[in-house]
Amino acid sequence: MSKQKLIIIAGSPCVGKTAVTEKLFNTYENSAFFDGDWAWCVNPFSVEDPRLRNGDKTMSFALSTYLNSDFDYVFFSSVVAVDKGIREAILRDITAEKDYSIIGITLTCSEETLRERHKKRGDAGECSFFWLHLKPYEGDHVVHTDNKSVRQVVDELRAIIDSEGDVRRNF
Repeated sequence: MSKQKLIIIAGSPCVGKTAVTEKLFNTYENSAFFDGDWAWCVNPFSVEDPRLRNGDKTMSFALSTYLNSDFDYVFFSSVVAVDKGIREAILRDITAEKDYSIIGITLTCSEETLRERHKKRGDAGECSFFWLHLKPYEGDHVVHTDNKSVRQVVDELRAIIDSEGDVRRNF
């Protein structure tokens, strides 16, 4: 492999990001996984809360650490990576010493599937479609998870990752 790959997996809560990324990263040798949503685990949660920009810095730091540790594949999943401004701020603050390629993937599903997944997870609150209806980040591969097992989505993402060339995006 010529360059490290940073694989960003974004999408709405309950679309399957964590389940898929956990399984996916285990299928690659010399890989690391950072669930960026843990850097945003606050109550109450609000994207407009300016303190949460510190979560972006935590994500950049963790990703920099993994990339500087010579992992071939660094997997990063997060709800907020759907947002163009937030994603670009996270990527801009990465201090990796080597060149790496970025592969962006947005997972999506129908409102009905999202409702079912929220219910199955035991979420007491109302299911929000805010993140589901955001436009995917430009250039991301969009993968629909409706009626697919985690294994099927992992196989689909592996095909994308393995066929993706070494493309570096500047931020």
